[in-house]
Amino acid sequence: MRKVVVSQFITLDGVVEDPGGSENASGGGWAFKFDRGPDGDKFKFDEVMASDALLLGRKTYEGFAAAWPGRTDDVGFADKFNSMPKYVVSTTLTSPEWNNTTVIGTDLAKEIAALKEGGDGNILVNGSVRLARALLQQDLVDELRLMVFPIVLGGGKRLFEGGVPPKLLKLVETRQASDVAILTLRRA
Repeated sequence: MRKVVVSQFITLDGVVEDPGGSENASGGGWAFKFDRGPDGDKFKFDEVMASDALLLGRKTYEGFAAAWPGRTDDVGFADKFNSMPKYVVSTTLTSPEWNNTTVIGTDLAKEIAALKEGGDGNILVNGSVRLARALLQQDLVDELRLMVFPIVLGGGKRLFEGGVPPKLLKLVETRQASDVAILTLRRA
C-alpha cells in the first residue's frame, strides 16, 4: 500500500509560504538564500523517484503546471515529475492541462484510501499548505519530510496553526544538507 508523504520547505518559525518567491509574499524567496548542496538535491531527487503520484492543491498545481512541462534535465527528474500521475484536490479546477492530471473531490478520507490502493510508490504532496493541513488534521499523512531553513520570518502561512489537534510523531531520520536540516517524521 502506498504512503502519503508531505514534503515541505519550512522556516524555523514554521512558515511555509512562498519559499521560491513566485507568490510575491512579504519575505518570499527565502529558500534561495541558502545552500542545500548536493545532499539536499539528492534528497529531493530520491523523493520524486520513490513516488509514483503527486497530490496537490489547486494553487500549487497551477504553479507547477506553468513551470514544469517545458523543463528537461540530464538525470530524469523533470521527465519523472512531468509524466507521473497528478491528483488535484479542487472544487474550482475543471480543465487541467498538465498531462496525467485528474481533479479529485474534497472527501479526503475516501479519495486518499482509493489512491493508496492504486500503486506501490509514494503519493507525494509538495507545497499545497491548505491541503497538507487538511491531510494532517484528518490523520491521512504517513510521513512528513521537512527541509528546515535557518531563517525566522515572523509572519506568513504556517504549516501548523491553532486548532490542529495534537499529533504524536516519531522522528525517524535527521540529516544536514549544507545550510538546511532535513527531518523525516512518521506517525507515532
